[in-house]
Amino acid sequence: MILFPAIDLLDGRVVRLARGRRDAVTVYDDRPAERARSFAASGASWVHVVDLSAAFGEGEAERMRDLRAIEAICDVPGLKVDAGGGVRELADLERLLSLGCSRVALGTPLVKAPGFAREAVARHGGAVVADIAAAGDAVRVDGWREGASVSLEELLGRATGWGYRHLVFTDVDLDGTGSGIDAGRYRAVASAFGHPVVASGGVASAADLAALRALGDGILEGVIVGRALYEGALAIAEALAIVEGRVADGFVADAPSGEGRA
Repeated sequence: MILFPAIDLLDGRVVRLARGRRDAVTVYDDRPAERARSFAASGASWVHVVDLSAAFGEGEAERMRDLRAIEAICDVPGLKVDAGGGVRELADLERLLSLGCSRVALGTPLVKAPGFAREAVARHGGAVVADIAAAGDAVRVDGWREGASVSLEELLGRATGWGYRHLVFTDVDLDGTGSGIDAGRYRAVASAFGHPVVASGGVASAADLAALRALGDGILEGVIVGRALYEGALAIAEALAIVEGRVADGFVADAPSGEGRA
């Protein structure tokens, strides 16, 4: 299982949102590339980057600061970048790939621009990721500010039919809350999608990571961790040891928290 430390960008700064709300922003850092280097130095091989300035339709200056930050993160040696946020057309996707991103996630276009979503995966295959967020069965789009007419199960089936084999699924009710995870939710999503998924939303402790790891590689490809690393509930070395299966579950449950952020 892959650990994806999260770097959410807004106006070039590292932030986290509570339940995706633009008015619930916590700023953690104004040097995103340095944050990425610290993750790589601790052993991370991937990082999950979200361009919130693009997702929220912020001004050109803010969006350019985020793009420069993404480019700098892509230059960190030994670190692969999974990026998304505000990708609305092929030019957006291909710009991120040209900056050095290994994967680019599409969310809103899966609902609002299905032709583009199909073309993207047809052209770029496994470099394109379906990014689906939902509160209950209600799919959220446009930076999670809007609902969608399609149900979660129907959208998962569409993505599979179009050829998507990678999926980030965010449990909006839990994201950024530090309240813990719903492991059964990811089992159900993976079953409907037909492939392992990347879990996002609510990881708050070593026990949460152990519960996700216990689902197995057939259910989860990886897990995104943000606030828990940033606020010290988890150390990145500890998180990596858990998701990579290098510690026993019993030890994990009692493991002391260290420095870091999620």
